Amino acid sequence: MIGYIIGSIPIGYLATQGARGVDLRRVGSGNVGAANVYRTSGLGMAIAVMFADAAKGAAAVLLGGGGSNAVAAGVAAVIGHIYPVWLGFKGGKGVATASGAFTVLSPLPAAIAAAAFAVTVARSRFVSLGSIVATVLLPAIEWMTPGLRAVDIGATIVAALILFRHRGNMVRLWSRTERALGT
Repeated sequence: MIGYIIGSIPIGYLATQGARGVDLRRVGSGNVGAANVYRTSGLGMAIAVMFADAAKGAAAVLLGGGGSNAVAAGVAAVIGHIYPVWLGFKGGKGVATASGAFTVLSPLPAAIAAAAFAVTVARSRFVSLGSIVATVLLPAIEWMTPGLRAVDIGATIVAALILFRHRGNMVRLWSRTERALGT
């Protein structure tokens, strides 16, 4: 429950609403994550939101108490970010929150996934494609890495949720109508 509550704090929504009077749900993609913050409020605000969302995932895991409880808290934080009670269960896509959670739970696979995200975005200019690549890569690497089986399962559950949230992006990528960074 604590993981969900932490994850459900709508950082992007609160930051843009407070600083600029922008309701992210009504502009851009309608998403309350860092990519829409970038489009509506600039790079600095987007970076701050991305790090704050990652911190939510990390905090949930650290407060989870270790082992399977920590994994459950991290997964709950991602669910809270995607489906926050405060915004009618319409939140972000969970990538930054998941990255924070898995950086604590499994640093090496998370670092590899983050590097894949950065390279993909740098080469393609599509944040959504970078998110999808990192999301698929994380559980694949996690299952090959020795460690707690609960982390493997948690990474798989989170990947499924994030990919589900990116289904519209996948359609737009396939049809070549997805917006690239800076457009």
